[in-house]
Amino acid sequence: MATVNFSVPEDVKSTFNKAFAGANKSAVVAQLMRQAVEERRRQNRRRRAIERLLRLRRTIRPVAEVAIRAARVKGRP
Repeated sequence: MATVNFSVPEDVKSTFNKAFAGANKSAVVAQLMRQAVEERRRQNRRRRAIERLLRLRRTIRPVAEVAIRAARVKGRP
């Protein structure tokens, strides 16, 4: 197992120690780090998906309003 040292504000340390008194703080920090990594991955996936959609949007020609209206009406009784 690796040892990691981080500097945090004293109020954060105090609040953390109170909130997780009696808990395995190393396990808690490890779980929080896993969650942070997964959240960063989700953010990156979202960012890449948005970038792909924006690129795609620039390559697709707009559809005329008349064509949209015709598509809505087509097949209706």
